[in-house]
Amino acid sequence: MLEQKLKDLDEELARERRIGVALREVGLALGTTLDLEQLLELILEKINDAVEADRATLYLLDDRTNELVSRIVQGDEVRQIRLKMGQGIAGHVARTSKTLLVNDPYNDPRFNAELDLTSGYRTRSVLAVPMKNHLGRTIGVIQVLNKKTGPFSDHDAIILAALSTQAAIAIDNSRLFLSVTQKNTELLEIKEQLEHRVRDLKLLFDLESAMGRATSLEELFTGVLSEALRTSEAYAGAFAMKGFGGVNGQLYLMFQGSDVLHPHAVRTGSGLTGAAIEGAEVIFTNDAPSHPNHDPYLDDLLGEPTRACIAVPLEGEDGDAMGAIALFNKRKLPGSTPRLGNAMRDEEFTEEDRALLLLIAANASTAIRLQMSRESREREERLTSIGRLLSGVIHDIKTPLTVISGYVQMMQAADKRELREEYAELALKQFHHIGAMQRDILEFARGERNLLVRKVYLSKFFGDVKEQLQTQLARVGVELVIDLRDKGTARFDEGKILRIVHNLARNAAEAMADKGGKFTIKVSRAKATRNADAAIVITFSDTGPGIPKEIEHRLFQSFVTSGKKGGTGLGLAITRRIAEEHGGTITVKSTSKGATFTLRLPQHAADEK
Repeated sequence: MLEQKLKDLDEELARERRIGVALREVGLALGTTLDLEQLLELILEKINDAVEADRATLYLLDDRTNELVSRIVQGDEVRQIRLKMGQGIAGHVARTSKTLLVNDPYNDPRFNAELDLTSGYRTRSVLAVPMKNHLGRTIGVIQVLNKKTGPFSDHDAIILAALSTQAAIAIDNSRLFLSVTQKNTELLEIKEQLEHRVRDLKLLFDLESAMGRATSLEELFTGVLSEALRTSEAYAGAFAMKGFGGVNGQLYLMFQGSDVLHPHAVRTGSGLTGAAIEGAEVIFTNDAPSHPNHDPYLDDLLGEPTRACIAVPLEGEDGDAMGAIALFNKRKLPGSTPRLGNAMRDEEFTEEDRALLLLIAANASTAIRLQMSRESREREERLTSIGRLLSGVIHDIKTPLTVISGYVQMMQAADKRELREEYAELALKQFHHIGAMQRDILEFARGERNLLVRKVYLSKFFGDVKEQLQTQLARVGVELVIDLRDKGTARFDEGKILRIVHNLARNAAEAMADKGGKFTIKVSRAKATRNADAAIVITFSDTGPGIPKEIEHRLFQSFVTSGKKGGTGLGLAITRRIAEEHGGTITVKSTSKGATFTLRLPQHAADEK
């Protein structure tokens, strides 16, 4: 009896050692990786060794489908099957969360013999234990088949249960790690996307600022290319524009680190930019010499071989390409902004560079069309103004000609030389006056000045204003009153001041549109004082609700509006600009009974001669 007890104790001690060794080996193995795939393979391998099973299967619960997904290790082969909850012995253990030991599976109704039939494998015994996490929730099942030294025992069940607890904790940790890693990856992707959005928004803001400051196409090209080169780190950039009405186009080239635009005449349709224009398609190459449209002339303009190029067409008014914007030879200075003269390494353009240039081209196309339209309109307005005002010049020139004629006649009748010389000097002054009128018109025609300041007869000017506005205002129930307290002459640009009158009249009509009212234009003359020149003072008063206090202090800024439908907030900004171009001012006072704008136009003594 004593010998048997000692033998049983030795066997139990051996089992306990075996359990300890198995747990330690599994613990060490599980601590070597957090990768779920490797983890599952390690668990199955150690379980097979610990309980001397022929096969081991680890089922994980898929919460989305409520199925058990298995990984079966058979030699070097790893296979996967799916079981519904409650299906087979593993499904029963998952549903009940209890260990199940079956040493005669073919007589157990819960056993599914289909796998044996399809694989030719003979299952003699089955041991399955639930895997529970630290919250006690079943997350899967470990199942072993056919112990190599006989049937599975309760001790095997204890070993497998201990291993399953460790495996469940390790799997939970791995899932948590993977979840955190995935979240970090998603956050990094979101961060990268946000950085791209911020970069794009900053680029658009910088582009709008640069284009908004431009007063000519050349200034616009310079501003856009500066931003494009800074953002893309390209060596050079260019605008290529079609030749309108001729065979030659124009290439405006600019280099990184410079703000100088270099214009070059080129043959329309030639080179990579020409291909982008003619084909209305993006040219994107990092091997420019092998491109069929590569033109060696561009190498001469760049001062180095053209290696890489992105050229994007610019859409014109008619939908056809009016030109193209291009970047050449990307270079990068590690750790800082690239500058000419520094050691920079050659780089290839990327899809990101392509997307950026497409964004720049879309905005630049609109700005170029607007600038071209503005310049065309200004030319037309200038010619129209010249034609309209030439009749006034012809009228005005009659006065000095009449004076000259009178002095000539007086010279003819005068006997004394001194008297004739006096009359001649007075006649010459009239010629100088005629010459001044001629210079004013020529300077305006050449675009050397924005204003065509001429002598204006106030009575006629405001008579025309009344004729233009009276009917228009009456339609919306607004009465027009013109109080002309000075009917003399003044000097200003008729077209520009008429624009101010129309802007303020339209604003007043919209302010009084609901109830109607009165719009009064009063014209007077202010004498010169110690602090101010003589001036024509024009006030525009309405009987509307006044200007909201929250915008009154910034009313003349661009894009500030009181919320009227369709309003852009540009009318009053333009009004102030015209006043300042005349050297004058415009101010506003407002109450709940209406608003009054006061336009002051200086009239220098020399102007009144």
